[in-house]
Amino acid sequence: MSSTMIFGCGNLLMGDDGFGPAVVAALNDGGDLPDNVEAVDAMTGIREYLFDYLLTEEGRPEHIIILDAVDFPDRQPGDVFLIDSRSIPAKKIHDFSLHQFPTVNLLHELEEHTGITVTIVAAQAEYIPAEIEPGLSPTMTGAVVKTCEMLKRILLNQLNEVTLDDV
Repeated sequence: MSSTMIFGCGNLLMGDDGFGPAVVAALNDGGDLPDNVEAVDAMTGIREYLFDYLLTEEGRPEHIIILDAVDFPDRQPGDVFLIDSRSIPAKKIHDFSLHQFPTVNLLHELEEHTGITVTIVAAQAEYIPAEIEPGLSPTMTGAVVKTCEMLKRILLNQLNEVTLDDV
């Protein structure tokens, strides 16, 4: 059982939308994740994982970290930042995300009813193609490196010290 689960969300076939899975691949390839941390490429199916944690006590992690590419109007491509699920308007997260994602209510229920801490790490996408086009932009490739460093700090319980200036 892992005390921290990292889920990379996104579609590797759709340009920068593959950010989350690319971070998971980098973390797993690097081989330096602590024994109590597991990184999973959830693709676009994270809801199923989260429902399982909500419905059963067995195997619940203490901390879930969700990685996703986003398209926010006030961010620059490649920006890596934390999103507080409580600051998201009460509507489906996929309303501002690039693919289906869990509802805000599901994230809140996980935190409130299970005691699981949920952290969302997002990166501002530069390019999402209209058709299948695998591969991250150079900007998002750099964001993968920044995110891996940020995650190392989060995993060392230094979340309060992580700011945009640090990444």
